[in-house]
Amino acid sequence: MGPIYSAEQSIPSQAFARCGQLRLGQLQISTPVFMPVGTRGAIKGAWIEDLREIGYRLILGNSYHLYLRPGSQLIEKLGGLHRFIGWNDGALLTDSGGFQVYSLSERVRLSSEGVEFRSHIDGSAHFFSPESTLQLQLAFGSNIMMALDDCPPAEASAERLQQSLQRTHQWAARTLAERSRLIEAGRWQFGRHHLFGIAQGGLDRKLRHESLDQIQSGDWDGIAIGGLSVGESREELHAMLAQLAPRLDPLRPRYLMGVGALPDLAAAIDCGFDMFDCVLPTRNARNGQLFTWQGRINIRNQRFAEDQAPLDGACNCRVCRNYSRAYLRHLFQAGEMLGPMMATLHNLHFYADFMHAARRAIRQGDWSAFKSRWEKIPEAP
Repeated sequence: MGPIYSAEQSIPSQAFARCGQLRLGQLQISTPVFMPVGTRGAIKGAWIEDLREIGYRLILGNSYHLYLRPGSQLIEKLGGLHRFIGWNDGALLTDSGGFQVYSLSERVRLSSEGVEFRSHIDGSAHFFSPESTLQLQLAFGSNIMMALDDCPPAEASAERLQQSLQRTHQWAARTLAERSRLIEAGRWQFGRHHLFGIAQGGLDRKLRHESLDQIQSGDWDGIAIGGLSVGESREELHAMLAQLAPRLDPLRPRYLMGVGALPDLAAAIDCGFDMFDCVLPTRNARNGQLFTWQGRINIRNQRFAEDQAPLDGACNCRVCRNYSRAYLRHLFQAGEMLGPMMATLHNLHFYADFMHAARRAIRQGDWSAFKSRWEKIPEAP
């Protein structure tokens, strides 16, 4: 496979933080980059046009949910996921669905062959294998596809972690073999389709190193770290990222899965990670929690009832340009759906601006100061 990532040269940065370009077909995506999560083919509370306006070019879809509803056959029949959701000019990353199988499904049974589970929607029986999840993502037309992995919980025993590694590595080899078969069958489009492997290992440093070395030895287009932000403390997460930083392949994009809190993003960028996804900015927006350059705001608070200032005077999003904190609070208090939609637009805009500011700080040699600023999120005045 040809390289899809190029790091910028001569960046006066500190630690392992880096900027680069992710090439997905005709798209050039600057990294570090945050990917909004479109779990069921939609970013909750946002239009696709909103994402374009903000500047997003890469978003995430969830294979488990899309497989169950509306189904891969329908999506493929209607021209693939890009066309189905109106994202023809953007790129899509889909996960394998494994994490949702473990966290949402009923009566899950793992084996060397794959994972049997029952739908959380209607209880129907299903089976995911390394081969079937890759075929599923190919039917979606995904630009970046993820290998099926075994993601244990944070409190997993040593025995469970060892089982997870064994399955993850076995399934990774089968995923690569399935890609080879798809290439021979003429179904894999070079330049359009890309495949990432996932390293596991929980909070065990030895197992993490073993898994990362094993996955990085494979012919993957990118390397992902899974099984973090699943219940461990922030200190444990940051310590593990620091352990992995010097071992990460500099020639491939590094994707930290499911991490989205601002202090964690800053720590992960500091350790050389390039790609991130999380539902946090959209979920928090629906609950009235908004991010600004002055800190965090709970817009439901009484103190904003007569506040005529914009949500964030340093933000240029549609909400901050045109509406007051008082009006946004009113919408939440009145139960108007426009309130969460406005909050979602703002938070997505903030996250895009945060990544832009991080890239600028790395290039200008100001990364250390930027990271220190976001080690904790203050409450905005």
